[in-house]
Amino acid sequence: MSNEAAHRTARASRQGKSTPRRTKLTAYALVGLIGGMGALVATAQPMYRAFCQVTGFGGTTQVADEAKLAALIIPVEDEAAKAARYVTVRFDANTNAKLPWHFRPVQRELRVRIGEQVLAHFEATNISDKTIVGTATFNVTPYKTATYFNKIDCFCFTEQVLHPGQTAQMPVIFYVDPEMLKDINTKNETAITLSYTFFADTDQSAAKKADWDQSAAKEADRDQGEARQAEAERRAENSPANRAEING
Repeated sequence: MSNEAAHRTARASRQGKSTPRRTKLTAYALVGLIGGMGALVATAQPMYRAFCQVTGFGGTTQVADEAKLAALIIPVEDEAAKAARYVTVRFDANTNAKLPWHFRPVQRELRVRIGEQVLAHFEATNISDKTIVGTATFNVTPYKTATYFNKIDCFCFTEQVLHPGQTAQMPVIFYVDPEMLKDINTKNETAITLSYTFFADTDQSAAKKADWDQSAAKEADRDQGEARQAEAERRAENSPANRAEING
């Protein structure tokens, strides 16, 4: 047998032996491919549904964890929204012609955050030569905002007694109800005016009592002063130095 024939015989023998092994590998590969395709088909629909729910793809309503969204969302407020939560409160003070008082707001206006308590002051001075009792009334304008202007502490409708030349500060604590922003008639209001007017009381008996109390207090102070002076003089007379001088 020639050398070429011998080589062909050997190659054929090797190919015959490797054919079963290749067949097995091909079979395994086909089984794996079929299994993978089956798994892909089985999971494709749930995966697609989840994708659509998260992204809104295909018109599906998005579903997300609210806590995660809250952590991711950064609240942004424009200037109009910020300004809507504030209102300017102006203060006005008046006195009736029959009341000789000087009455004024300590502050002309305040920029107030809606819903927060605010402290403001008014000041009254009795410029007459007698004690007078006065009482203040108030109003809020625009009138449609009055429902939402709440006073917590106020000097209105309460007798105020001032002696001649006396000055007193009168506080008022208030807040603007946030419901004002929900009312179609008031939500666009940017300023509110709180106005007080003082009148002399027709009944001035409290002034007479105040004068009597003041007079009694002055008399008591005078008596106490005289008593202190007498005690000081007595101690001085009984001091060792004074006795030595007398005995000498």
